[in-house]
Amino acid sequence: MFRTAAGMAAATRAAAYYACVVTASQLGDVKPEHGGELKHHAQDGKGFMNPWESWQMLSAPQIMKAMVSRRLLGKANNPDTTPPTIPVHAPAFLQNRETPKLRATWLGHACYYVEFPGGLRVLFDPVFEHRCSPIPFLGPARYTRPPCQIDDIPFIDVVVISHNHYDHLSYPTVKEIKAKHPNVHFFAPLGNKKWFVDAGIHNVTELDWWETREVKLERTKEGGDDEAVVVDPADASPNAMSATIGCLPCQHISARTLWDRALTLWASWSIESGGKKVWFGGDTGYRSVPELPDSEDDYDPKYDFPHCPAFKEIGELRGPFDLGLIPIGAYKPRFLFSSMHADPFDAVNIFKDTKCQRAMGIHWGTWVLTEEDVLEPPQQLKVALQRQGMPETGVFDVCDIGETREF
Repeated sequence: MFRTAAGMAAATRAAAYYACVVTASQLGDVKPEHGGELKHHAQDGKGFMNPWESWQMLSAPQIMKAMVSRRLLGKANNPDTTPPTIPVHAPAFLQNRETPKLRATWLGHACYYVEFPGGLRVLFDPVFEHRCSPIPFLGPARYTRPPCQIDDIPFIDVVVISHNHYDHLSYPTVKEIKAKHPNVHFFAPLGNKKWFVDAGIHNVTELDWWETREVKLERTKEGGDDEAVVVDPADASPNAMSATIGCLPCQHISARTLWDRALTLWASWSIESGGKKVWFGGDTGYRSVPELPDSEDDYDPKYDFPHCPAFKEIGELRGPFDLGLIPIGAYKPRFLFSSMHADPFDAVNIFKDTKCQRAMGIHWGTWVLTEEDVLEPPQQLKVALQRQGMPETGVFDVCDIGETREF
């Protein structure tokens, strides 16, 4: 189970020594000129939409019909998950709040644990279940195990959720995080707060695209075992940890059932704390690619498919970022998934648009969600970097599950 002695010791300590205070941010005014028009809100007031030419809306039945048809016609690829695939290691989390550098640990799929200089600890899109499905015995099953358990994570101050799909938002995981770290604060896109409240979790802030919040974390008792108490922002000490958390656009969709598609918002996120700034892409597409012959390269210069303009706006208005966590997997066949899932070539363009100085690939290596081979995303990422005249390593990388990189 990868349960480390340090992790077990951390679980016996108080879940948090810090109180989280969330207030409005001055960055809330930094948005595109069209940002106040709320074009991503559905006109009937029920739900949300992607307001760009780069988006193509396909219904769940359309996608399922196409996938079944490809299998019946022998066109579908069945990815081989026979080990070895991606190595899995026990993470080396810091057992204190001291780190001079930004540390990022991949926990599989889109889940990253980030340790900021100054002490803030953030967990992105945590899902620790075996299946990412509403039904425990059906749906995609892990082909790589979790590198740790929630008990092994010594501090969780903030959990950031990109959207409500089951491979990004898990009820059992969220409940366990709240039980182990009672002072944790959740951030989610607009419309998702009710889900948390219904789960008995009230430390949650929901935001719309381009909205930001300031977070202050106040130590309640040095080394103590008492529960943290939320303090008034005016009473926060000058030494309180602080962060700016921003909800930003991405090109995706939401749903947890067949009847609630696009009723809650999806988002990417920025977090700035301790002099470091991270952009979390969550789950996003970049372009909409029509059905092409398998031999065709959809980035051939003869094609000019519209791409999502939001990422360049993010880079211009909120960048640059020290680190980008950018999706690179779950993209084949392209005519079905390009609108909602970036492939490695899209990911490199997103990296450039958002002005990330470094990046790590996410949204691969855990569940088979689409048809590409399980090790294809990192292989194609190197090809994509070559095409852009960028180094194959050291700028936009991938790592083993459980591995920590410093920035």
